[in-house]
Amino acid sequence: MNNTSCRSISFDFASKFLPPVFVIVFIVGLTANGWGLKTLLQNWRKVGNVNVFVINLGLADILYLLTLPFLVVYYFKGSKWIFGDTFCKITRFCFNMNLYGSIGFLTCISVYRYLAIVHPMKVLGRITVTHSVAISVMVWLLVGVQSLPDMFYTKTYRNRTGKCYETTSKPYVEDYLKYSLGWTFTGFCIPSLITLACYGHVIFILCCKNTTDKVLRQKCLKLMFILILLFSICYIPFHLLKNLNLWSRVLSKQKICHGWADRVYIAHQISRGLVCLNSALNPLVYLHGNRDIPAQLRQLLQRGRQDCRRPTTHSQNTLV
Repeated sequence: MNNTSCRSISFDFASKFLPPVFVIVFIVGLTANGWGLKTLLQNWRKVGNVNVFVINLGLADILYLLTLPFLVVYYFKGSKWIFGDTFCKITRFCFNMNLYGSIGFLTCISVYRYLAIVHPMKVLGRITVTHSVAISVMVWLLVGVQSLPDMFYTKTYRNRTGKCYETTSKPYVEDYLKYSLGWTFTGFCIPSLITLACYGHVIFILCCKNTTDKVLRQKCLKLMFILILLFSICYIPFHLLKNLNLWSRVLSKQKICHGWADRVYIAHQISRGLVCLNSALNPLVYLHGNRDIPAQLRQLLQRGRQDCRRPTTHSQNTLV
């Protein structure tokens, strides 16, 4: 640590690492979410209370996925934003809506599963699709209110060909760190604790009650595994490293230098790639919640195998 001018951080890693990740997530996520939403809408009469949240989860994913091509262009041009300040803010706003909307809807799914298993008689017939729609609207509003202050921070640097900051530019980084910490607590920590408490109690009930339906137990354990996967890979590393990177920038601005600033920046960029994977991993909830989708997957695989065999059979017949 010293009080001299700090060594500048190399930003080349983000330009090399993030574009391939964004391209893969865009292709896989758009295909999986589009197909999942189409299947749910085609079977609307079968849609239950939880699947209303699943539909909103898919909409949040598509909202973010549509901005990824612009971010790919941004990083391919050496982190130079050419689409204007307003669209930069819109792009970052869509990311935040996707991230915290996904966390919010996953929390709702966890609470509904908890009520259905732990208090089935109290909620049976009392919670309707209308209630689920109203709760979904509330989630969107709360996430929007949390994300709105981010729009008022400076996102671009100097001119139209400058940077499009994920957070904000250097002059406002101290204020943004305070905002980010509060945002992390309300948008991530509280929903995570609610989800953990719900599934902790659910596991206790499933283990203690031998009368619990085995199919229900398996479904709950699978959903719990999916949520643990999402939180462990996508959400926890991102929030920890985002705030640590902001703190590193604050120290650098105050001429307090640390040797780990480069490593924190690289780790944060990796976490950004991981957090966008949630848009490709969220369709796992479709596979868990809808029995028709796995059957359709098997049909598609069988058709694919048949299509692969047909040219071979045709060529053999031609030779004969």
